[in-house]
Amino acid sequence: MQVCVLGAGIIGLTTAYYLQQQGVHVTVIDRATAGSGASGGNGAQLSYSYVQPLADPSIWAQLPKLLFAKDSPLKFQPQLDPAQWAWGIKFMAACTAATSRKNTVALLELAALSRAGFDDMLAKEKFDCDFAASAKLVLFNTEAGFAGAKQQLEYQKTLGSEQEAVSPKRCAELEPALANYAKTIVGAIYTPSECAADCLMTCLALEKILKARGVKFLMHTEATGARVEKGHIVAVKTDKHGEIKTDAVVLACGYQSPAIARSLGLVGHLPVYPLKGYSISINTENHEGAPQVSITDSARKVVFARLGNRLRVAGMAELVGGNATIPPDRITSLIASTRALFGECGDYTEPNPWTGFRPVTPTALPILGPHKWGPDNLHLNVGQGALGFTLSCGSAQIVADNILGKKSTFNAQPFSAL
Repeated sequence: MQVCVLGAGIIGLTTAYYLQQQGVHVTVIDRATAGSGASGGNGAQLSYSYVQPLADPSIWAQLPKLLFAKDSPLKFQPQLDPAQWAWGIKFMAACTAATSRKNTVALLELAALSRAGFDDMLAKEKFDCDFAASAKLVLFNTEAGFAGAKQQLEYQKTLGSEQEAVSPKRCAELEPALANYAKTIVGAIYTPSECAADCLMTCLALEKILKARGVKFLMHTEATGARVEKGHIVAVKTDKHGEIKTDAVVLACGYQSPAIARSLGLVGHLPVYPLKGYSISINTENHEGAPQVSITDSARKVVFARLGNRLRVAGMAELVGGNATIPPDRITSLIASTRALFGECGDYTEPNPWTGFRPVTPTALPILGPHKWGPDNLHLNVGQGALGFTLSCGSAQIVADNILGKKSTFNAQPFSAL
């Protein structure tokens, strides 16, 4: 069996990995290089237990700030783009308590499947990705925010999550680097089972492993369309290598997936939109005060993850279209947040600024498998949003099993487009 995987980010590469493991001949096609999109500089947290969708009832109270505050970490900039407005309407419709809870259940189950898959892959392949079982603290600076988090914690406990609400003093005990900043918060949610790893290192390692096992990589190559016969893709058209014959196609092109899906014969529009984020990577060598525990500052919407002798700092969520420029004030803000929490914990003179676009659906649920309005052998693996790294192995297993017609005990129905 021959399968073309479009996209060499963490989603496409893990899909290629699971297909190759089961004897499938795989060709990976990407317009750039492995991990060069949203996988390249993400927040590095493997957030298996903290998956609450962005679409939440609390968004309604935040709308004025989202629309008008220049310094808001969440930003909506209206575009003359029907796709943005359609996505926004569906997003606001999903901002109900019932929908948020239902989607949290589905995401926790997918995250658990993904954790098992990633742990197994790491144990088998033994590649270096600066992996650490770091645990995580999510900090809150208001009583209202902390109260809401504790409600979510109690709900997730009923679903099997192991989390604990902790005091500022306990925060400093768990992570001494927070000794000074802990005085400014009211509490935190501690999740001992969370992890961190470098997603780009993982992508490059998987590319090397897969090449050695015969997977073909066509990099710097555009998939320009497909030859479709009787509702079935028989070949993918490319700009540099002509037609690539195939028995199935996996679409894993991040936020660009809607446009590429149309070129492959999918009628209608995928509800996937780019959520822009930024990161910096600070060298902590010969410095003290960088955290070992992964940290999320809920007020600033900034995450901190230790990767060897680097501190990855990532944040912001902007619905501003596909503009890839990096405004200097966004990087200044990330540096200021890092200094506020951890002082001079690293070298800020070379922050290695990065921006990327998380492919988000209105509900935060990824879309996995065939689509009722597309060719019967086009399989989607899109829409993981800010949880792309976290959900990658689980999403890949579902899509690979679907292609191979394998039955699974996992309930993938919440992620189906059929």
